[in-house]
Amino acid sequence: MFVLGNVLQGLAQALAWALEIYKYVLIGAAVVSWVNADPYNPIVRFLRTATDPPRRVIWRLLPESLRYFPLDIAFLVLFGLVIFAQHAVVQTLFDFGARLRLSA
Repeated sequence: MFVLGNVLQGLAQALAWALEIYKYVLIGAAVVSWVNADPYNPIVRFLRTATDPPRRVIWRLLPESLRYFPLDIAFLVLFGLVIFAQHAVVQTLFDFGARLRLSA
Protein backbone atom coordinates (compact mmCIF):
# COMPACT_ATOMS: atom_id res chain seq x y z
CA MET A 1 0.00 0.00 0.00
CA PHE A 2 3.01 2.27 0.34
CA VAL A 3 3.11 2.71 -3.45
CA LEU A 4 -0.43 4.05 -3.46
CA GLY A 5 0.52 6.32 -0.56
CA ASN A 6 3.44 7.69 -2.54
CA VAL A 7 1.22 8.22 -5.58
CA LEU A 8 -1.37 10.09 -3.50
CA GLN A 9 1.29 12.27 -1.91
CA GLY A 10 2.76 13.04 -5.33
CA LEU A 11 -0.69 13.87 -6.67
CA ALA A 12 -1.29 16.13 -3.67
CA GLN A 13 2.00 17.93 -4.27
CA ALA A 14 1.22 18.46 -7.96
CA LEU A 15 -2.28 19.70 -7.12
CA ALA A 16 -0.85 22.05 -4.49
CA TRP A 17 1.52 23.59 -7.03
CA ALA A 18 -1.20 23.88 -9.68
CA LEU A 19 -3.58 25.58 -7.27
CA GLU A 20 -0.86 27.96 -6.10
CA ILE A 21 -0.07 28.94 -9.69
CA TYR A 22 -3.78 29.37 -10.47
CA LYS A 23 -4.15 31.57 -7.39
CA TYR A 24 -1.46 33.89 -8.78
CA VAL A 25 -3.16 33.83 -12.19
CA LEU A 26 -6.38 34.94 -10.48
CA ILE A 27 -4.57 37.75 -8.71
CA GLY A 28 -3.02 38.82 -12.02
CA ALA A 29 -6.44 38.82 -13.69
CA ALA A 30 -7.82 40.97 -10.88
CA VAL A 31 -5.01 43.50 -11.27
CA VAL A 32 -5.49 43.57 -15.04
CA SER A 33 -9.21 44.20 -14.59
CA TRP A 34 -8.48 47.23 -12.37
CA VAL A 35 -6.26 48.95 -14.93
CA ASN A 36 -7.10 49.71 -18.52
CA ALA A 37 -4.95 46.95 -20.06
CA ASP A 38 -4.67 46.34 -23.78
CA PRO A 39 -7.09 43.47 -24.53
CA TYR A 40 -4.86 42.27 -27.40
CA ASN A 41 -1.82 41.81 -25.15
CA PRO A 42 -0.99 38.07 -25.01
CA ILE A 43 -0.63 38.12 -21.22
CA VAL A 44 -4.01 39.77 -20.77
CA ARG A 45 -5.58 37.32 -23.21
CA PHE A 46 -4.05 34.38 -21.31
CA LEU A 47 -5.29 35.70 -17.96
CA ARG A 48 -8.81 36.19 -19.31
CA THR A 49 -8.82 32.79 -21.03
CA ALA A 50 -7.70 31.07 -17.83
CA THR A 51 -10.09 32.82 -15.47
CA ASP A 52 -13.22 33.83 -17.37
CA PRO A 53 -14.84 30.40 -18.00
CA PRO A 54 -15.00 29.35 -14.30
CA ARG A 55 -16.03 32.88 -13.31
CA ARG A 56 -18.90 32.81 -15.84
CA VAL A 57 -20.13 29.46 -14.48
CA ILE A 58 -20.08 30.79 -10.91
CA TRP A 59 -21.72 34.04 -12.06
CA ARG A 60 -24.62 32.08 -13.59
CA LEU A 61 -25.08 30.16 -10.32
CA LEU A 62 -25.25 33.34 -8.23
CA PRO A 63 -28.62 34.81 -7.28
CA GLU A 64 -29.79 37.81 -9.33
CA SER A 65 -29.15 40.23 -6.46
CA LEU A 66 -25.43 39.34 -6.37
CA ARG A 67 -24.76 39.26 -10.11
CA TYR A 68 -24.66 43.02 -10.53
CA PHE A 69 -23.09 43.84 -7.19
CA PRO A 70 -20.32 46.48 -7.50
CA LEU A 71 -17.77 43.89 -6.35
CA ASP A 72 -17.12 40.83 -8.54
CA ILE A 73 -18.62 38.18 -6.26
CA ALA A 74 -17.91 35.39 -8.78
CA PHE A 75 -14.19 36.18 -8.57
CA LEU A 76 -14.30 36.11 -4.77
CA VAL A 77 -16.13 32.78 -4.77
CA LEU A 78 -13.63 31.29 -7.23
CA PHE A 79 -10.69 32.58 -5.18
CA GLY A 80 -12.29 31.12 -2.05
CA LEU A 81 -12.77 27.77 -3.77
CA VAL A 82 -9.09 27.67 -4.75
CA ILE A 83 -8.04 28.43 -1.18
CA PHE A 84 -10.48 25.82 0.16
CA ALA A 85 -9.07 23.23 -2.25
CA GLN A 86 -5.53 24.10 -1.14
CA HIS A 87 -6.30 23.64 2.52
CA ALA A 88 -8.88 20.86 2.49
CA VAL A 89 -8.45 18.68 -0.59
CA VAL A 90 -4.66 18.81 -0.85
CA GLN A 91 -4.15 18.29 2.88
CA THR A 92 -6.57 15.37 2.88
CA LEU A 93 -4.66 13.72 0.03
CA PHE A 94 -1.37 14.25 1.89
CA ASP A 95 -2.76 12.79 5.11
CA PHE A 96 -4.39 9.83 3.38
CA GLY A 97 -1.18 9.09 1.48
CA ALA A 98 0.83 9.27 4.72
CA ARG A 99 -1.54 6.82 6.43
CA LEU A 100 -1.26 4.40 3.53
CA ARG A 101 2.52 4.59 3.68
CA LEU A 102 2.55 3.90 7.43
CA SER A 103 0.12 1.01 7.27
CA ALA A 104 2.47 -1.09 5.14
